[in-house]
Amino acid sequence: MASSFTLVTWNVNGLRARRERLLGWLTARRPDIVCLQETKIPDDLFPVEDFTALGYHCAFSGQKGFNGVAVISRRPLENVSAGLWDAPPVSAAGDAEKRLMAVTTFGIRVVCVYVPNGESPDSPKFSAKLAFLAGLKDWLVRHHRPGEPLALCGDLNIAPQPRDVYSVEAMEGQIGFHPQEHAALEAIRTWGFVDMVRAFNPQGGLYSWWDYRGGGLARNLGLRIDHIWATMPLAARGMESWIDKTEREAEKPSDHAPVVGRFSLLD
Repeated sequence: MASSFTLVTWNVNGLRARRERLLGWLTARRPDIVCLQETKIPDDLFPVEDFTALGYHCAFSGQKGFNGVAVISRRPLENVSAGLWDAPPVSAAGDAEKRLMAVTTFGIRVVCVYVPNGESPDSPKFSAKLAFLAGLKDWLVRHHRPGEPLALCGDLNIAPQPRDVYSVEAMEGQIGFHPQEHAALEAIRTWGFVDMVRAFNPQGGLYSWWDYRGGGLARNLGLRIDHIWATMPLAARGMESWIDKTEREAEKPSDHAPVVGRFSLLD
């Protein structure tokens, strides 16, 4: 019987576009829990059969063309919930934005989140991003406690520290590395989280996203914006955490790489 489990977060940038890449990666790596963002697929078209054939249970909340989150697990999913607010923000297309899902599996609470990009600091979308982050903190306070085993996983669209960007000079004050974003993200972290990648990898030059344009990957012009954060009861069971950059180097990849954490089991 396995004594540990793997937890993954991956912005796939379109589930249909990345279907073969994702299924191949799941077959080769066999992770236990996977949080997906930017699935960009409505619920009635979600490929449940693809995942059940590989031994996964599925929960998903999606919409056509953008956003969308999902969690798959080798164990059943319990207490599934979706959405951050009772009255969620509405996109330009008129559909409620699908950005958060929470499930219980492997004895832990897993929160899969896709934080808005924000576009630029002078855009109204930037204010919406800050409002989402404040709403996420409030949601955590209302629904959870730092003393429970909980993982916050997803594309947070923020690089927290200077070592998480390819160039502080190029990124200073830009979207994804703005002081207001840092303050909002730090308020969430100090609620009770440990950044699992940083718990095991203190070095710089470690990124999860590279622009398709301008040779971003070849020049390693990346940002670490995808995260697995764990409350202390779960972080104490952490064994290792890393970013699978090889998947970003594959043919027709997402612009994000999978982020992986491994934890010891309680049972």
